[in-house]
Amino acid sequence: MSSDLSILHLVMGASPLVQAVLVALLLASILSWTVILQKRKILRRAQSAADAFEDRFWSGTDLGAIYQQLGRRNHDLAGMERIFEAGFKEFMRLHKQSGAEARAAVEGAQRAMRVVLSREVDELETQLPFLATVGSTSPYVGLFGTVWGIMNAFQNLGGATQATIAHVAPGISEALVATAMGLFAAIPAVIAYNRYTTVLDRLVNRYENFMEEFSTILQRHALSRRRDPAATPGPALDQTAEQA
Repeated sequence: MSSDLSILHLVMGASPLVQAVLVALLLASILSWTVILQKRKILRRAQSAADAFEDRFWSGTDLGAIYQQLGRRNHDLAGMERIFEAGFKEFMRLHKQSGAEARAAVEGAQRAMRVVLSREVDELETQLPFLATVGSTSPYVGLFGTVWGIMNAFQNLGGATQATIAHVAPGISEALVATAMGLFAAIPAVIAYNRYTTVLDRLVNRYENFMEEFSTILQRHALSRRRDPAATPGPALDQTAEQA
């Protein structure tokens, strides 16, 4: 490629409006890559935390002990841990009330877990709309710069006595750089958005499945206590009823 048609030369020779479009697209690309790397780290951490908690939850460990462990690091909880902590705490609070029905205790725990789930989803979805916006609008912004550059190129040829490819090529090349830059910003953003949306959907499904399974455990425990009110408190739940 000759120096006259190098990328830097084309950018420097473009009109001010096209240069502004290129700068905006470059900033959008940098910001989108920052978001891509951050969301990758956040989602991986959430998946790892969910794996670790599920292994501990289904290992047969006393649920009261798990609740106490989570309570000692209450400000560092995330994802499935928050859902479990909120549901367990609300269930025990309602379960201790005299006259409270088993169904009411379970439903209260489910409501508490749904609220926490909604907050977790909101946090995980943060900045994903930005990727969608960059992916959908960058090609059009680049196309706008291209159209403007081509218009300027043909206007400059209006006063030429003879139009040759040597006169047209630089102006067209300058204009097409804007389209290339738009695609450069859009393609990674679209790929990342689709990928992270899929990962997030799967993670939310895991949270919802855990809520259903945990609700079943709470309901089974509540019904067993209803049938035998004088039964000795079970180690899985009642051990920490006073602390909940």
